[in-house]
Amino acid sequence: MQHESWLRRWPSRMVVALATLGPLGQKLPAPGTWGSLAGLLYFAVFFQRAGLIGNVVASALGAAIAALLCGEAEVRMGRKDPGEVILDEFVAMPLCFLGWPLLVHRWPVWAVLLGGFALFRFFDILKPLGISKLQNVRGGWGVVIDDTAAALAACATLHVAVMVFAVR
Repeated sequence: MQHESWLRRWPSRMVVALATLGPLGQKLPAPGTWGSLAGLLYFAVFFQRAGLIGNVVASALGAAIAALLCGEAEVRMGRKDPGEVILDEFVAMPLCFLGWPLLVHRWPVWAVLLGGFALFRFFDILKPLGISKLQNVRGGWGVVIDDTAAALAACATLHVAVMVFAVR
């Protein structure tokens, strides 16, 4: 677990609070679910109209920041990928909805949001398809990359489901 020199100067309390989204990760049961719900709200408020490129660019930037903060939080907390650290779920969640217009063209918005959330939690918790191996990446990237892969798997599954089970 490496330290970023500039981040080392930040107080531990601030680093941990950012990586855990404050009380969402530190005080509530099932912190990963709460982080995912916060990420769903994050998508709905900031990404819904961002378009594919906007979502990818903002998510990449968010993942880079999260990798730095989550890696530093690991060091400060003395544990690898602590459950309280949920910034990774938060920043990955918008990736579940890449191609948003194609999804809501055939399904109601509420169904797409619920489906994306459920699929993300499924892939994040069970970590199939080699997603679990991504946690072996060192530092904060190991914390973030498995959630990114879970979000992309959820996105692909959601698109297939929307095509197969068209509601509208």
